[in-house]
Amino acid sequence: MRRYRRQVLVLLGILLAALTAARLLAGNTFRASVPWPGSPGDPLPEIQVEETENARVENLSLQNGCLTFDVVPLNTGNVTVTVPGPDGEAVDTLFLFVSRTGTVSSLETGEFPGDLAVMALITLFLFLISAMMLHGFLTAKGPELYAYSTMFYIGFFFFALITAITMAGAALNHLIHPDSYSLRYVYDKLGSTPGFSLLCSLPLLLAFSLALAVSNIALLRHNRPRFQNVLGLLLSVLIISGAVFCFWLVFIRDFSGSLLEYRIDNTVRNVCCAAFVYFECILAGAVICGIRAARHRVPPGREVIIVLGCWFRPDGTLPPLLRGRADRAVEYWQDTLEKTGREAYIIPSGGQGPDEPMPEAEALRAYLIRRGIPENRILPETKSASTYQNLLFSRRIMAENSLPLRCVYATTNYHVFRSGMWAARAGLDAEGISSRTKWWFWPNAFMRECIGVIASRWKQELVLLLGLTAFFAFLSMTLIG
Repeated sequence: MRRYRRQVLVLLGILLAALTAARLLAGNTFRASVPWPGSPGDPLPEIQVEETENARVENLSLQNGCLTFDVVPLNTGNVTVTVPGPDGEAVDTLFLFVSRTGTVSSLETGEFPGDLAVMALITLFLFLISAMMLHGFLTAKGPELYAYSTMFYIGFFFFALITAITMAGAALNHLIHPDSYSLRYVYDKLGSTPGFSLLCSLPLLLAFSLALAVSNIALLRHNRPRFQNVLGLLLSVLIISGAVFCFWLVFIRDFSGSLLEYRIDNTVRNVCCAAFVYFECILAGAVICGIRAARHRVPPGREVIIVLGCWFRPDGTLPPLLRGRADRAVEYWQDTLEKTGREAYIIPSGGQGPDEPMPEAEALRAYLIRRGIPENRILPETKSASTYQNLLFSRRIMAENSLPLRCVYATTNYHVFRSGMWAARAGLDAEGISSRTKWWFWPNAFMRECIGVIASRWKQELVLLLGLTAFFAFLSMTLIG
């Protein structure tokens, strides 16, 4: 988000300036229009204002069967305007309010002078923010492909776009049919955006969760049940349960009560849906960025290739997962030799686990030599115990041998995006090359990585989530209803 921080602040400043200008141009006088049953020849009625110290009526006229008049503010407070018919009986009563800034607004419909301009400006701002987020995602290159900000861009793009479309549709209805769709309708639609988003995404959520559960069941048929091997199944259950609960809360459950109770209930519904939909968007961003990173192809030519280690067999042979990483490194090494004539260095990285006969890097080194990599081009890193240490300790080896920090790392497809985040933290200008794994293995492992990415920035996510829930709570408690 740092990349667009200045642009967002500038846009926000322009929005505030434009909103202020729109309000100043519209003035504080409320233009009212009330259907009147009298004929054109009847004398115009005398509009009655109960709180004459707060407002007065001016410019009364009859236009197309409607009485139009201006309510001019005088002092802060409530204003009740009664419109009598030709027989003296009241045909309509307007309940208005004069704010401390001197603006007259309707307590019933929420309308105020310049409201259409304000809605148009806010809608435009939301569309510009979504376009900016999409641009940030599409233009990410090199190490930016693996940045958390790129995942945030595409996730927040979905959220901002859905809100902008909802706002635009509601505002358009209010413009075309102001009698049927008051400004309260716009507030209500904006506040219920999370519920609408949930409804639209529910089929995709159910299909995604079902596919994740099927792959996880297949995984359990090939591996022993451990927590990390049932994470996908647990996640699919949580997603379906959360979606069904929010759907029931918004669309099925009946509610009756006072206005205050209605607003509290509405706040709970909108906040729950906002939290769930925001998590859904960020998770979608993590999935999209993870798949994009795994499919990314790095042009040959980098002088250093880091192979990220993992568990290997007690007899020293490499399991398919680790062998796939080594084979992908060899493939890149051979492409670089063929197209540039240079022999790159390979750093197999990984320490010795409690159930391993030697460091992972040594097992990788022996395999790389058997694959034809010259021994003097292999620089093992044998001390690391995590992905971050893999990359950090490899960086030290690169510095000791005066090698450039612009490199590639080889890992399994589900692990590429998160490894790129660790590479940036380790100070490397790195891009990932990926190897494939079994269809039933990678969804569970991939979701584990996605959750790990989101969890690593939980403070930032919590601040954003609290801000969004506060916004929807404000709409529900003050404007809706």
